[in-house]
Amino acid sequence: MGTLQLRKERLQTGIGAQSAIRQLHREFLRAGSNVLQTFTFYASEDKLENRGNYVAEKISSQTVNEAACDIAKEVAKGGDALVAGGVSQTPTYLSGRDEAEVKAIFRRQLDVFVKKNVDFLIAEYFEHIEEAAWAVETLKESGKPVAATMCIGPEGDLHGVPPGECAVQLVKAGASIVGVNCHFDPETCLRTVKLMKEGLEAAKLKAHLMSQPLAFHTPDCGKQGFIDLPEFPFALEPRIVTRWDVQKYAREAYNLGIRYIGGCCGFEPYHIRAIAEELAPERGFLPLASEKHGSWGSDLSMHTKPWVRARARKEYWENLLPASGRPYCPSMSKPDNWGVTKGAAELMQQKEATTEQQLKELFKKQKFKSNIVA
Repeated sequence: MGTLQLRKERLQTGIGAQSAIRQLHREFLRAGSNVLQTFTFYASEDKLENRGNYVAEKISSQTVNEAACDIAKEVAKGGDALVAGGVSQTPTYLSGRDEAEVKAIFRRQLDVFVKKNVDFLIAEYFEHIEEAAWAVETLKESGKPVAATMCIGPEGDLHGVPPGECAVQLVKAGASIVGVNCHFDPETCLRTVKLMKEGLEAAKLKAHLMSQPLAFHTPDCGKQGFIDLPEFPFALEPRIVTRWDVQKYAREAYNLGIRYIGGCCGFEPYHIRAIAEELAPERGFLPLASEKHGSWGSDLSMHTKPWVRARARKEYWENLLPASGRPYCPSMSKPDNWGVTKGAAELMQQKEATTEQQLKELFKKQKFKSNIVA
């Protein structure tokens, strides 16, 4: 009886999770998104198995990827949206395995995307151009269009390959769309895509450009981005960009020639709506319900308080410098900057939970690196 009850609870949990995912897709669609990405980030077989993940052990990565495709396609039917299947960097690569083994991991996800007939494919969140190119080459086996984004800044990938060269290698591997996602804020990402664009122009190669930055301000980040910040991952909220920051980003991205404009970690539906509203003249329409609140806060003209009504204009919000409300907080942080990448002992992946001794060693190294006195 206990076993049956446990299975029932797991089934109910799974149904609840699918319902939440379905609703999140609907919110982004309603906000104006043209693409619904399958929620398959880090859903490769090796990543789900990494450190004994229950999903890989009891459900399988194939089941996860199939469900993600089904939900995205179901919601996309309710609007004018494409569905993109996505793969990301793998523990197999970070552990130093060879090209054939890494591509085999991508191919297992690709088999599901082909079976479910998604509209196009995305290789996203790659710190190393070598692995990103392998991912693109694998996804191209499907015959579908492939986009590729790296989680890098202006300094390039973790082995020092510049953004322009990364873009060139991605296009030569078969990507039709190239750019960046995650790890950095909108401003930094646009600087990086600009370097990619210049690299492609110098090599006389053509590709569409793509940008999916964080919804966090990260001017203090180093090469590895926001994962080095001491606030990562549970204290990033004070850094969240406003919808006005996002409208500015959308316009600058468009002016740079980027046509796939979106967001990554931290982006909420209202951020996507800000992109859609800023680019409504180019797109030819507003997202659903935008007429209810007006543009650039114009709906505030009916507010009860006169000083709030006085904010019903674009100039006010464009020039506002929001306060944090935290008088003793520093304006920026000192990133950890451990400098580890593929091949480092700390990045060798394991299925078992991190041992107490391994944690103690990491704590010691963190204190040394950060110069912290316990």
